[in-house]
Amino acid sequence: MKVVLFCGGYGMRMRNGPADDAPKPMAMVGPRPLIWHVMRYYAHFGHTEFILCLGYGAHHIKDFFLDYEETASNDFVLKGGKTEMLSTDIADWSISFVHTGIESPIGERLRRVRDHLDGDEMFLANYADVLTDAPLPEMIDRFTEAEAGASMMVVPPQSSFHCVEMAEGGMIGAITPVNEMPLWENGGYFVLRQEIFDHIPENGDLVVDGCGELAKRGRLLAYPYRGFWKPTDTVKERAALDHDYAHGNRPWALWEAA
Repeated sequence: MKVVLFCGGYGMRMRNGPADDAPKPMAMVGPRPLIWHVMRYYAHFGHTEFILCLGYGAHHIKDFFLDYEETASNDFVLKGGKTEMLSTDIADWSISFVHTGIESPIGERLRRVRDHLDGDEMFLANYADVLTDAPLPEMIDRFTEAEAGASMMVVPPQSSFHCVEMAEGGMIGAITPVNEMPLWENGGYFVLRQEIFDHIPENGDLVVDGCGELAKRGRLLAYPYRGFWKPTDTVKERAALDHDYAHGNRPWALWEAA
C-alpha cells in the first residue's frame, strides 16, 4: 500500500532557535531524521511507495533524499577508492515529493495528493513524527475485516498529570494518573479508504472533519495500542529518543532485528 506522510508543518515546539527552520520530521534521532525512521518502519513491512506532503521547509527534506548517504547507516567495503555497499536503505523506495502548501491543514494536504494514490482503494497515512513498534500487518488486517472507512491507532494519554474527581463542596474524592483513565488519544497511524475524501471539505482537517464524520456514521475503527509509542512534540521528547538511540534502546527499529 502507498504511504502518505504529512511533513509540511512548522514544528514550532521543536525549534532550537530562530535559525532552525527545518520541519519537525527532519529532527535527528541518531544519524537519521525522524521521517527516515518512520519510513523504515513502513518499508520493514513491505510498504515502500511514499507520498510526501511537503510545505514549510520542504527543501530540507528534498535535499536529504537527493544527497542521501547510504554509508551513514549501512555496512560497506571501500576498495581502490570505490565504495561497495553491503546493504542499502532506500534503493527500492519510490518517493513522490508533492508541495501541498505552507498553511494547509492536514486534510487539505491529503486532498492535494489524491491523484498520486492512483485510485488505490486503501492506503496508509502518518504524521511522520511519531515512532512505534506496533504490528502494522495486524492493524491492516483488522481494518480490512471490519470494512471500515478509516482506522486510527489510539494510545493511552502520555501526560504525567493527574486527574481529580471533585465531590460537592469542592472536596476531592479521588486522584488518578491520566494514563490510567479510560481515555485514548490519536496515535497518528492511519489506514484509510478513498471514502475519507467524501468527508474532507476544502481546507478541512483529516481528524476533525474526515474521521469525525466517519465516527458519526459508525465507519471509524480504533486500533488500541499500549506498546511502544513515542511522540516528538517537544525538544525534550526528541532528545530522549536520541539518547535512547545512542544507548541501543530502539524498540521502533524493527528492521534491525530482522
